[in-house]
Amino acid sequence: MIKNFRVTVNGNPYDVAVEEVGGAAPSASPTVPAAPVSAPPASGFRLEAPMPGTILDIKVASGQKVEKNQVVVTLEAMKMENEIVAPQAGTVGSVAVSKGQSVNSGDLIMTIS
Repeated sequence: MIKNFRVTVNGNPYDVAVEEVGGAAPSASPTVPAAPVSAPPASGFRLEAPMPGTILDIKVASGQKVEKNQVVVTLEAMKMENEIVAPQAGTVGSVAVSKGQSVNSGDLIMTIS
């Protein structure tokens, strides 16, 4: 029987599948393959800030359809304007930032489903 678990290591979630083999516990720890979570959460893909900075412009609104690689936010970091693009086509579920807001690396910018 395979059981699925989600573990978080250093703030990064991983989906892990563990297979039970036989009725007795194995004498050695099994090797469990772990990979970063690639499937979007139920509420949509979480687009997160890739670096600390300030939101200069938000180019989409909640409910708007977006194409893959479409610019959705402009983020100023280290005196440079960085265009943050949609990693997938879909519909913007929620926008979690506002113009002028400071963000840290990993902060939620928006969800896309």
